[in-house]
Amino acid sequence: MAKNPTNGGANGANGSGIDNMLMAALQHSGEELQTGRYVITYKEGALESGTSSLQAEGLRTADARDFADQDISLAELGDADAFVLPEIGVAVVSAAALQKSRVSAVEALAQDSPIEAVEPEYFAFADNVATEYLRGFRRAVDIIVMDFEQLGDLEPDDSDVEAEVLGATWGLARCKVPPSSRSGAGIRLAVLDTGMDLGHPDFTGRQFFTQTFVGQPVQDLHSHGTHCIGTAAGPLAPPGVTPRYGIAYKAPIYPGKVLTNSGSGTTASVLAGMNWAIANRCAVISMSLGSSSPVQAAYTAAGRAALVRGCLIVAAAGNSGGPTGSPANSPTIMAVASLDSNLAPSSFSSFGKIEIAAPGRDVLSSVPRPTRYGVKSGTSMATPHVAGCAALWAQTNPNLRGQALWNKLIATARPLPYPRTRVGAGLVQAPA
Repeated sequence: MAKNPTNGGANGANGSGIDNMLMAALQHSGEELQTGRYVITYKEGALESGTSSLQAEGLRTADARDFADQDISLAELGDADAFVLPEIGVAVVSAAALQKSRVSAVEALAQDSPIEAVEPEYFAFADNVATEYLRGFRRAVDIIVMDFEQLGDLEPDDSDVEAEVLGATWGLARCKVPPSSRSGAGIRLAVLDTGMDLGHPDFTGRQFFTQTFVGQPVQDLHSHGTHCIGTAAGPLAPPGVTPRYGIAYKAPIYPGKVLTNSGSGTTASVLAGMNWAIANRCAVISMSLGSSSPVQAAYTAAGRAALVRGCLIVAAAGNSGGPTGSPANSPTIMAVASLDSNLAPSSFSSFGKIEIAAPGRDVLSSVPRPTRYGVKSGTSMATPHVAGCAALWAQTNPNLRGQALWNKLIATARPLPYPRTRVGAGLVQAPA
């Protein structure tokens, strides 16, 4: 497989042309934002035979194992027709390659087939992009609803008040982060997003292990990724009068750029980032991104592979105000809902399959220079609260990995007086 980029094969679609692909898709009348490529999910233990069958059909394949730390660069796939992500057992192929290989959904039904599912690839987005312009309107609606329906304002207990006095954001205070003795030291924390402002002064001296999967440098020109990383792993004591906004302040940070600087990506870029994070055994993998696609076998397989390998994936439920989006709707990925400062579900927060909730309204965190700090809202902002707390819990016990870490977060969540379809087990809490 040639690694030099060309205009043929899969490279034109797999590289930095994600935004161009999206623009082309938006010009079509269809409502489903599909890229035109397909994702093949193999049955457990059948990856090698499945890959061999693609090669037997004459397809040129790239394998993430041929790259250091499986950091497969989609912009350097050259003339490959397909690329394989072995940690999660999937392959991404173009429509032409799929047709050439004679693989179909019908074949996937055959008992002796190595294939579990063949699904269309979708675009993915930083999950608050589509609803940014609605925020002012929804905030007004929230006020009206609270006035007329009394959404159950919950008074902070004494420890909440004390934490706020110590100078932490309202989200960290509600999650009992300031009094925690844990720092996330030694716990690898991956944030798959738009990248990170690697020169942000609040992160001087921190360990960063970076990789891009969208053909652009990891440096964040969007701000979504820097904001999420700030909440999950920002400093213990920011300079000046800035309140503490970060949770796992000593965790090694793995920023994977799976969304472009415009905030868009694809199933392929997201799966490649997940494969990389799992290969690097990141105990916590945070994904504040999503799409409106149904449950996809590839994401479910990725979540399952993560749990088996001692990793936990947490993902934003979405901001549609409707059913939980993908990939959070997969049963093996922890879906996170958003709460307002009164611990009521945010009006924009998606519902249905929800495991846990966290602060997501008006969250202060880091953003790229020169601004340095900013406030954002969304389930995107709730998700890194859970990821950061998960890293603190993982530090308390080396056996708290994968499913055991999932179970601990659920067992220690603060119950809330709302349906589980809105808040799951309740508000995530940090260990003492």
